[in-house]
Amino acid sequence: MDYQKEIAKALLKIGAVGFVPDKPITFKSGLVSPVYIDNRKFPFYPYEWSLVIQGFEALLTEKDISFDIIAGIATAGIPHSAALGYSMVKPSVFIRKETKDHGTQKLIEGGDVSEKKVLLIEDHITTGGSSLKGVAAIREEKGTVSHCLAITSYGFEESNENFSEAEVDLHTLTTFDHILTQALADGMFTVDEHEIIKDWFKDSQGWASKYGHE
Repeated sequence: MDYQKEIAKALLKIGAVGFVPDKPITFKSGLVSPVYIDNRKFPFYPYEWSLVIQGFEALLTEKDISFDIIAGIATAGIPHSAALGYSMVKPSVFIRKETKDHGTQKLIEGGDVSEKKVLLIEDHITTGGSSLKGVAAIREEKGTVSHCLAITSYGFEESNENFSEAEVDLHTLTTFDHILTQALADGMFTVDEHEIIKDWFKDSQGWASKYGHE
């Protein structure tokens, strides 16, 4: 199965990806975007979600990635990491964004990652900041982590550099090239709008000014 293509189709079918070139949205960071993505929709659609879990397993086999424990980044990465752990009969933990103010005050919940090879799971990568905080938490607990799997990524150079600097390989189930190609074929936007959206991926910081959306 061509998981890159099938998962791109699934994302569009369940409405996890949307395109708004005429009325772009503004991210929390302030970045203006003609594209939005919400992979948290997957658990509501069991068939499409099963493709994600199967895709992760296929990617692990393809890349020959070995690991002892699966870790999901809170909160959106947790359903996928838990489902993958269940499917592969592997232990899974999750990583908080910040410590609790009571109890053990740990960032990593569910089990001990010390001296274990940990596979990180995310739903989507923008800059990689939250994922790499998870990497730091794992390493602080004396676990090792060198691979992160995500459903999607915007593919920003900043995120590529951040993962490279942390010595973590990022693998995604599909790419926005596949998603945009499928969306165009499905008639979700015109050829002209396709070019406008593609421009955002080339220069996300300058895109709003170029198209008068500041």
